[in-house]
Amino acid sequence: MTNLTRHFERSGESIFEVIQSPTILASLPPRPEASLSPTDNLAIETSNLRKQFGSKVAVRGLSLQVRRGEIFGFLGPNGAGKSTSVKMLLGLVKPTSGQAQILGHPFAHVEVRRKIGFLPEDFRFYDWLTPSELLAFHGRLAGLTPTQLRDRVPAYLDLVGLTPHRDRRLRGFSKGMMQRLGLAQALLHEPDLVFLDEPTSGLDPMGRHLVRDIIRNERKRGATVFLNSHLLSEVEITCDTVVFIKHGEVIGSRDLHSSPEGEIHVHVRAHNLRHDVIPGLSQWTTSAHFEDDQLFLSTCSMDCLPAILRYLISSNVDVFEFTPQHLSLEESFLKIMGEDQGL
Repeated sequence: MTNLTRHFERSGESIFEVIQSPTILASLPPRPEASLSPTDNLAIETSNLRKQFGSKVAVRGLSLQVRRGEIFGFLGPNGAGKSTSVKMLLGLVKPTSGQAQILGHPFAHVEVRRKIGFLPEDFRFYDWLTPSELLAFHGRLAGLTPTQLRDRVPAYLDLVGLTPHRDRRLRGFSKGMMQRLGLAQALLHEPDLVFLDEPTSGLDPMGRHLVRDIIRNERKRGATVFLNSHLLSEVEITCDTVVFIKHGEVIGSRDLHSSPEGEIHVHVRAHNLRHDVIPGLSQWTTSAHFEDDQLFLSTCSMDCLPAILRYLISSNVDVFEFTPQHLSLEESFLKIMGEDQGL
């Protein structure tokens, strides 16, 4: 990259001129034309992936599957092994043991990396560049041609709302503006798989809404989005599937498009509740107890609510109130992890 550094030091020269320089083009590896043929419909598949630093086990045994074309949420408390897991999937950290396939190929495959976009939580950009120059620089490193860059750089600046600032130096950008630019650089080469670590950090409500729309458009394009965020409300309205990890292992998962688990509060008349009614509810519920004329039921799916109500009525229970209360993603997180676990 010595030639590129010398070019940047020239006063007044545009990066669009730099990236088209024959000297620079010769110094950077060309993008291979051959494409990889995926072997299945999984974007990510891991089996007992483990990472140990000396005596400390950061990831104990990560086994998960991420389908192509879905928005996948990766959730866990601080210290659960999320960052180390992502670094292994990106090929930045070598696992101690276990297997991983990315886009149908070994995760260390060089051409696979060209099909991945990444927005880390804590990133640093060259602050003497403008947004246009930064995207052109990253795009060229990703293998985009000058023609593609001329089309995509302005298009992606417009996508993240930075067109009015395209010629400003990054050193004057706010945290939110840098976050938008980081998202643009992760998507510029139109990757098949995108890792986003806290993509809405530092954004106002309008910015978060914009990022949600962009992520959903990536899914429409056919890309897979691997999302790591502590904002569970954002994850809940954005993702298709989430997994919960603890000590580097998957301990639970949830399909956010299926009927959610939840609790039901049922107000009944105490004197006509037979002793055999509550045990009979076990075919639909995970727990049930009676207290002060109230039945408290927990169920794995709200789809069984009509069956529960029919059962109570057929058992001659006087039902005065039947109130479903589904668990939010945050409540599910606390239930699975334990309320002493912070995000």
